[in-house]
Amino acid sequence: MIKLLTIVGARPQIIKAAALNRSIKNFFSDQIREYILHTGQHYDQNMSQVFFDELGIPQPDFNLNVGSSGHGVQTARMIEGIEEKLITLKPDFLVVYGDTNSTLAGAIAASKVHVPVVHIEAGLRSYNKAMPEEINRIVCDHVSTLLFSPTKTGVNNLEKEGFRSDNPPPFTSDNPAVFHCGDVMYDNSLYFAEIADQKSAILEQNQLIPGKFILGTIHRNNNTDDPKRLNAIFEALNEISGTDGQDVFLPLHPRTSKLLDQNLEKGLHQKIKNNSHFKISKPVSFLDIIKLEKSARLILTDSGGVQKESYFFGKPCIILRPETEWVELVDNGTAIIADADIERIMNAFYYFKNRNYYEFPSLFGDGKAGIFICEQIIRTYKAFN
Repeated sequence: MIKLLTIVGARPQIIKAAALNRSIKNFFSDQIREYILHTGQHYDQNMSQVFFDELGIPQPDFNLNVGSSGHGVQTARMIEGIEEKLITLKPDFLVVYGDTNSTLAGAIAASKVHVPVVHIEAGLRSYNKAMPEEINRIVCDHVSTLLFSPTKTGVNNLEKEGFRSDNPPPFTSDNPAVFHCGDVMYDNSLYFAEIADQKSAILEQNQLIPGKFILGTIHRNNNTDDPKRLNAIFEALNEISGTDGQDVFLPLHPRTSKLLDQNLEKGLHQKIKNNSHFKISKPVSFLDIIKLEKSARLILTDSGGVQKESYFFGKPCIILRPETEWVELVDNGTAIIADADIERIMNAFYYFKNRNYYEFPSLFGDGKAGIFICEQIIRTYKAFN
């Protein structure tokens, strides 16, 4: 029996882990035993526990409860706790997702004690090393044994850095394997979309009409922590709200919520409070966000995951960042990078407002990335044993 130790710590990773966990349960339970370690990077009930409950993922076998702190302190605590579990559990592989501090800590800890690292969402690059996430994903890729990229662009990025997609087995961190596998979040979106239609009441609870509202999400610290950028984004959202009678709906990330009073200009903050078309809520569940994405006319976000989900559900997207890892969306003409610039955001909004036809070719696989990843893990294990 192959032992996997899966590391999660942030909301997106918990959601991504659902696809692999579901594949193991449905197709590989006689060959793979998965253990889940939650670092506690996201510890808010609405940002963590609710996703385990809602997505049917088993409760974590281990929880480090590291909480919030500076990058160095947080990552060091994670490395220490993960290393301890690696030594006692002795897994055959360690699985990490994406680009958070939990991802970095898992990759470093496993590489030091020679446990092969499986990186899901490998090869993504923003080419902006001022982003902590960019450093995390680069370091993780370069100590991994199995690298699963959701897109061909990701594979190309890895090849530019010296990786080879034709390496022969057996695979090691010195002879890694690179796979174009499709996106586990596409697996999840297909699986949970029907469940969201049945279970989510988010539209009714907030008096939102399908096709008549705009969804926004803001969480990246370069947006929330910078008053100039935060005010520019909220000024644009406030101006957009009410256009053609449409609402703007913004579920607030805890970080954004904490910084609104501190960083938003009082006059603007009051305008938003008085604007019946600008609706702000607490964080919402994954099924709720799926329902919102499916029902929105347009999405504005600084989240990489929400950018992709906008594409999965055929919605145009305005990216509130200076760059994106998901360049395919921009190249396809269904996403526009507007950064935190009022004029660019408004121009993008009116461009999409006046456009009625979009094409969304298949870019993210066939909805079976989780199965493919499990098959490759099994093959790699057999090559060593």
